[in-house]
This record gives sequence, C-alpha cells and structure tokens, in this order.
Amino acid sequence: MNTVKATSSYERGDDDLRAAVFDLYLANTDLINNWDLVDLSAPKIVGAHLGPGRHALLTRLAKSKSLWERRIAILATFWFIRHDHFAETLRIAHILLHDEHDLIHKAVGWALREVGKRDRQVEEAFLRKHGTQMPRTMLRYAIERFPETLRQDYLRAV
Repeated sequence: MNTVKATSSYERGDDDLRAAVFDLYLANTDLINNWDLVDLSAPKIVGAHLGPGRHALLTRLAKSKSLWERRIAILATFWFIRHDHFAETLRIAHILLHDEHDLIHKAVGWALREVGKRDRQVEEAFLRKHGTQMPRTMLRYAIERFPETLRQDYLRAV
C-alpha cells in the first residue's frame, strides 16, 4: 500500500473516496509496517476520518498486538490535537501508558508534548496523574520543551 498516495487521495477526495481509502487503510494495516508510514498517514486518514468522539476503533487499535496498529491509534489523535481536542489523545495515552515498545513510548510522549504546546495545563494535569508510571523515554519526550527546572522536577519524581 502506498500511504503517500492514499493520504493524498484521501485529502483530495469526496466523501465516498475518503471512506474507501479509510476502509482500504484499515484493511491493510499489516502493510503499514514502519514508523514513517504510520506517522505520515494515520493523522491524515484515520484521525481525519473519525473526528472526535468515535472511540471504539482507536481503542481497538490501541489494544492491538500489532505495534503498528498501536502507533496508528496514538498518531491518529494528532488530527484531534491540531483541532484543539485533547481528550482522545489523553485517553489513548492512558491505554498505552504501560506499553513495552520504545516506538510507542516515543509516540505517546510526542503526542503529549504536542498537547502541551497548545495547552500546557492539560499536559501537566496528565503528567501529575501518570508521570511516575510512565516509561522514562515517554516522559522525556513529553517534557522536552518544559523549562529546565520543571523538567528536572518531573524526572526526579520518577
């Protein structure tokens, strides 16, 4: 599956084409098998197609045995972040909090950092509640843009 073409077709297509691209994408997640493909396509296809409030699919993806489907779940929420809807990102981040894979740690931390760029209070509320349970890589990505003293406070708490 060519995710660049799929993403472009999705963005330019009408509702029927978008639905077809979305269905094709989800039917072929086994072919979306590296971080670059996921990162380029998930927000623009999955996130854009779902819109806020359609939790079941992202929950299923976040709980998948497939590393790439789990990454699709969190990266899809970047569409929500860009539209100032953070609840879905925080919900998926919570599901993935104890994931064993480093690529998920990085993606969740990145998503939290992006939330913080738009609303630091929302990110910090999540970190106060879950920061001590987070893998160090996830936390480091999430607090990367914090002032040094605040970053050190979070790192010492872990």
